[in-house]
Amino acid sequence: MTTTISPTGRLSAVHATARPVAMLASVVGEQRHARLMSAARDFRARFAGHTIWTVSSTASGGGVAEMLHALVGYVRDLDLDIRWLVISGDPEFYTVTKHLHHLLHGFPGRLTLGPDSVAHYEDVLAANAQDLLGRVHPGDIVLLHDPQTAGLAPWLTHAGVHVVWRSHIGTDLQNAATWEGWDFLRPYLQHADAYVFSRRAFVPAWLPAERTRIITPSIDPFAPKNQELAPATVRALLAGAGLIDAPVTGPPVYARPDGSTGLIARRATVVAESLPGPDEPLVVQVSRWDPLKDMAGVMRAFAEHVVPYVPGRLVLAGPALVSDDPEGALIRAACVQQWRELPRPVRERIVLASLPVDDVTENAVLVNALQRHAAVVTQKSLAEGFGLTVAEAMWKGRPVVASAVGGIPDQITDGTGVLVPDPSDLAAFGTALCGLLSDPVTREALGMAAHERVRAAFVGDLHLLRYAELLTALRSAVPGG
Repeated sequence: MTTTISPTGRLSAVHATARPVAMLASVVGEQRHARLMSAARDFRARFAGHTIWTVSSTASGGGVAEMLHALVGYVRDLDLDIRWLVISGDPEFYTVTKHLHHLLHGFPGRLTLGPDSVAHYEDVLAANAQDLLGRVHPGDIVLLHDPQTAGLAPWLTHAGVHVVWRSHIGTDLQNAATWEGWDFLRPYLQHADAYVFSRRAFVPAWLPAERTRIITPSIDPFAPKNQELAPATVRALLAGAGLIDAPVTGPPVYARPDGSTGLIARRATVVAESLPGPDEPLVVQVSRWDPLKDMAGVMRAFAEHVVPYVPGRLVLAGPALVSDDPEGALIRAACVQQWRELPRPVRERIVLASLPVDDVTENAVLVNALQRHAAVVTQKSLAEGFGLTVAEAMWKGRPVVASAVGGIPDQITDGTGVLVPDPSDLAAFGTALCGLLSDPVTREALGMAAHERVRAAFVGDLHLLRYAELLTALRSAVPGG
């Protein structure tokens, strides 16, 4: 993957490596693969001469970017003209959009979105729109992702482009915070031709139902974050990155998407009294340093309700830096301070790790290795759009203990993991962890069922099919399409 860096107000082009669609047949079966190929042939005929553009706020560092690398890569292999652009903005812009992110999850935050916030949001996106309008042509399709890009919709619609806004966030229960967020975005979103959400409950009532689709996210089984890794490779990668205390018997190498061999060249930044041994059972949560992921709550639950009862260590792992997440450093610093205030015997059981992000593939492989090495994976979010990290861990055959929020219950069904109804119930969360840490037979059974659940419902062929259906219907419904 390469990204062309542009100044503020200019778009960055992301080159996503083509991914062979034929490989999916080995996972989803010939029947599902044939259905996808048939849909691709029909789509090519209908959209000949036009381009699909996907526009996001970052090319790395989060689930949306990772998913786009896979989907764009597969679409390129299907011989469709698809291009991926990333907007540019300043810290003030990303502060506003991060606040919108919290609002749409139902959390008010500390910022007031007044006229100055609106003006700055519009100014930044107007500059990006001028660049974008020089690239698109009437009849093209533009997929805009999340609040950061919503303000581009009026510009594109007036230029004769088909606009689909894709929201990856939301909450089941609307409140004053969500209403404030939607009120901010509504003037821009009313110009879009169609809308995509991960769950029906996330859709605001004022959006027309006939122009709204529900498309659940998906994983790519062959992406660096999900590719098969042998146990010896997992240990070598984690030892090479300084995440476990184990002898490195061979070079910490992995396969890159282009077929070349990668080598772990950077070590994680770790806060710990000592590193876990190679055979210690680990509870792992991998997420952004975001208040809604509740890393602090995971630490408290583990310290108070797991440490006194069963062996094992907790690893909380997040990115070293994410360009569009101004809160990340503050949340990580608060977690470090919380860790320092714990009694030493408890601190010895908890590791905070910031994974290097200079190389996107290296970062993804380290996440893969951590999840595969884990005895249990957690996702104790206070709110989630979908929480694809859950499906990624399930794909690796790991039992997951997670909050029953957002799209997580869509992934974890009976017998495929453990849902905690109330994210604030630390005792229930700790009890679930203790039960699995002391029961390897149940861990294995849940992990096997979890893997099959993901194969059946959350692999990329279904994702692409649903988009093909949406875009075909959109082009048929729009005059002149």
